[in-house]
Amino acid sequence: MFAGYHRADNFSGAPLPGYEAPGAWLEAEAADALAAAAARLEAEGLRLIIYDAYRPRRASQAMVRWCRDSDRQDLIDDGWIAPHSAHSRGRAIDVGLARSDGQAVEMGSAWDQFDSSSYLRGVEGPALDRRLQLRAEMVRVGFKPYAREWWHFGFDGGADVPVRDVAYACRDR
Repeated sequence: MFAGYHRADNFSGAPLPGYEAPGAWLEAEAADALAAAAARLEAEGLRLIIYDAYRPRRASQAMVRWCRDSDRQDLIDDGWIAPHSAHSRGRAIDVGLARSDGQAVEMGSAWDQFDSSSYLRGVEGPALDRRLQLRAEMVRVGFKPYAREWWHFGFDGGADVPVRDVAYACRDR
């Protein structure tokens, strides 16, 4: 697991609010589907890297603020940053592929790279093949891809799930 918004090496240059500890939560049905995809990929010598899963609402709000404060309204207008995210319902996940030793495989662009190279078909060759492999496994278990971001998948389990704002944090017992 990578949990990209817990660290500073994301598009904003800082950990986002609500990511006080690393983690990756999903609604149970989505988590079960993700585990099924991971098991099939493992049989092929691959692992999943989780960049983001459940996202506290405050983090989505911070992303929008960052865009506006950094004169990057284009990221909102062009659909890269959403003011309301399915991540805040625990029904969306950002994932990539790694070898069995955990080393990321080349996917043709970075996660959260906001340009056309991030589109599913924004690259060619082996990176496109890996994107298509990842997409096929995620779709097979019930996730819906977002063509503009090779890493983003949503899960629709049918039940209405509320937006949440529970932080990832270490808690004393």
